[in-house]
Amino acid sequence: MSLDAFRGKRALVTGGAGFIGSNLAHRLRALGAGVTIVDAMIPDTGANRFNLEGLDAGFHALDLRDRDALRPLLAGQDLVFHMAGQVSHADSMRDPFQDLAANAEATLALLEECRRAIPRARILFAATRQQYGRPRYLPLDEAHPQEAVDVNGIHKRAAEEYCLLYHRVHGLRCSSLRLTNTYGPRQLWKHNRQGFIPWFIRLAMEGRPLQVFGGGEQRRDFSYVDDVVEAFLLLAGEEATVGEAYNLGGERPYTLNEFGSALFEACGGGTSTVVPFPPERKSIDIGDAYCTSEKLRQAVGWSPRVPLKEGLARTVAFYREHGDRYR
Repeated sequence: MSLDAFRGKRALVTGGAGFIGSNLAHRLRALGAGVTIVDAMIPDTGANRFNLEGLDAGFHALDLRDRDALRPLLAGQDLVFHMAGQVSHADSMRDPFQDLAANAEATLALLEECRRAIPRARILFAATRQQYGRPRYLPLDEAHPQEAVDVNGIHKRAAEEYCLLYHRVHGLRCSSLRLTNTYGPRQLWKHNRQGFIPWFIRLAMEGRPLQVFGGGEQRRDFSYVDDVVEAFLLLAGEEATVGEAYNLGGERPYTLNEFGSALFEACGGGTSTVVPFPPERKSIDIGDAYCTSEKLRQAVGWSPRVPLKEGLARTVAFYREHGDRYR
């Protein structure tokens, strides 16, 4: 299915006031799809009404576990993009039950309602590379054992397994995309608990030094949000991807020090210092970790289009204009 085929489709985006969900919602509307957004609007998780500025879409503030409220919103939907969830690894260790509710329980509630109300809808789930835990080999492929080192990785894996099980047992047309370090406009940078990238961007833009844990030679891959949105759309349009999980990796791995240098270039300068890992961070750090997207490329022809330097330049330009909306 070409992207033109989204015109006239009806799409529900969970977590649509958040980072990836809002970027996806804007793209769907630009393609001519009707969009309904569901978001629990939990403070400090990335949900931001400004992310919906200028977006012609229905909006409903509700928890997915409120199945009575969710049920009527699903009627007639052709597509469900399940972007909602708790993404902070550190927060998942501090409050595992909240993470369980936001990731596993919410996903199960959504799937139960989908199988009753819209059993033929296309369902796309946002999973995470963190499900793999510490790599046994690199790059990570989909056959790598999943041995998460934090509660978040376990609950995201459970949510993905629910999606794939509901395909096998109930025939739901689910696919999962395991994301790596996604960055770009509309991302929360109020605190550093949802990943280092937006926090580093804020520090660099404010002229404050970056604190790099563990030497900075850890290798990661990075995905610009527009590339991530494109991957979800391509998966949604390819029936052969139903019932499958895919990695989404970046153009190539970068060390954290290389990332910092690219960020300083985008910001016009900056400094960094190397600091020891705090114990609570060290216990869940995974060292070098980056993925291959070969399975995804073969399935839908996807490859990253936005190099790190260009993506960071776009992101910095966005926050120079709108940064106060995210502090």
